[in-house]
Amino acid sequence: MSVNRNRPHAFVLPEDDANLQLATGFVLECPTRQIQRLPVAGGWREVLTRFKSDHLAGMDKYPDRLMVLLIDFDRQDGRLGEAKAVIPEHLRERVFVLGAWDEPEDLTDDLGSYETIGRAMAEDCRNNTTITWGHDLLRHNADELARLCERIRPILSS
Repeated sequence: MSVNRNRPHAFVLPEDDANLQLATGFVLECPTRQIQRLPVAGGWREVLTRFKSDHLAGMDKYPDRLMVLLIDFDRQDGRLGEAKAVIPEHLRERVFVLGAWDEPEDLTDDLGSYETIGRAMAEDCRNNTTITWGHDLLRHNADELARLCERIRPILSS
């Protein structure tokens, strides 16, 4: 099912299957189904490539669209900056780069299944809490998360 592009909506572009499953849980918490998971890109660099090649025109065409680039940071301090460098200036307020500090697989021992984690992430966004996002492997997302939650809360709460 696709989103209504004439209303506020979000696309999630995941790096790999683990991130896709996190996105699935997040999407399940959206009562209006205005968040859509996109196919797995197959690597964090491929997420950036596909964003540039497949989604820039749509972002320009639909001003109510948000885009979440869901990547693994692989413990690389410069990854966020590298990812943000491919986002055109005029879209930076609507594009968010998020992900586990290392691998999402490392989250399941502490937080449960990917779907459970994704649902909890959405609940944190809706309720303005950091119960799940405050985990050691997710807290590096704080700045991006604050921007995202402000924009996605109305979608999650409608």
